[in-house]
Amino acid sequence: MSSRIVVTGTGTGVGKTVFSAGLAHLIEASYWKPIQAGLEEATDTELVTRLGNLSADRVMPELYRLRTPAAPLHSAELDGIRIDADSLNVPVAGERPLIIEGAGGLMVPLTNSTLYIDIFERWQLPVVLCASTELGTINHSLLSIEALRKRQIRILGIAFIGRRNPDSESAICDIGRVRWLGRLPWIEPLTADTLHCVFKNSFVRNDFLA
Repeated sequence: MSSRIVVTGTGTGVGKTVFSAGLAHLIEASYWKPIQAGLEEATDTELVTRLGNLSADRVMPELYRLRTPAAPLHSAELDGIRIDADSLNVPVAGERPLIIEGAGGLMVPLTNSTLYIDIFERWQLPVVLCASTELGTINHSLLSIEALRKRQIRILGIAFIGRRNPDSESAICDIGRVRWLGRLPWIEPLTADTLHCVFKNSFVRNDFLA
């Protein structure tokens, strides 16, 4: 079976969508965002498709497209929709690897009784944790690592995003006992070409396919 990898973050806005685009291109994967909250601007699927240079057959449609950029539970309530957690089953991506991107952090509620981490626990797929390098990242990262370990979810490694911060990165990897996968710096201008070039120099393809 082809590799299936969940990409999650220590919180909202850490850069996991851009990371997912770079990873999808690097390992020639398909992409799936089960729940999209926020439709006024480019969706995460549209951004990954553009930055990852993904053809239409490598993009799985979202199960839920919610208008408001908020936690899926709240956004769904505003839209008059109830998310069915049991409907969140991993699609078949053929022979390609599949990148699955969550929403926000691990404890984001999907329903009144289901968090995103509950879905990850049911899937039992390896997780790449995306973490900011900014102030506060040690606490957020170690809490996320602890939550994943408590659910016995395999952590493939941690990918840092932002300015170089060797002290924080080392502390998280050493204390959390997780593999350092690399660091994606902020890219300006952010285009498909600049992302692919930087990503190739920042991460090792086989680290995600072993």
